[in-house]
Amino acid sequence: MAEEQVKEETSLPPGFRFHPMDEELIDYYLVNKILDANFTTRAITDVDLNKFEPWDLPGKAKMGKKEWYFFNQRDRKYPTGVRTNRATNTGYWKTTGKDKEIFNSNTSQHIGMKKTLVFYKGRAPRGEKMSWVMHEYRLYSRSTTFKINKVRYILCQSFIF
Repeated sequence: MAEEQVKEETSLPPGFRFHPMDEELIDYYLVNKILDANFTTRAITDVDLNKFEPWDLPGKAKMGKKEWYFFNQRDRKYPTGVRTNRATNTGYWKTTGKDKEIFNSNTSQHIGMKKTLVFYKGRAPRGEKMSWVMHEYRLYSRSTTFKINKVRYILCQSFIF
């Protein structure tokens, strides 16, 4: 664990846990990051998830012992395509199950989506399933406010099961 990370965790009040709800991750953290690329928070750091293997992520996180949070810029598999690149040097993140819709609890407005991914070591379709899971949160908005920023941020929660 990096010295900076230890210092930050020890400066938190006893019993502090960063355990936000899906709605809070989208409506507060992700929205603020999209509106201001320089937005920072004590618990979430910017990481290019394609450059690191899942077992390297805990060391890149600002805090967390069992789950880690990251802002990531969405990477396209092909320059003119819509498919997301989720490959690393040794494997890939594969989507599993159906995306979950996230709603604002006060307005019932659809605010985002949560996608579950599992890490496979090797190359598709013969990759070996590993114990690393990631939840990828993305904004759902018809508002032009969020379409102005060409950088497409997502927020990811990584953990091992």
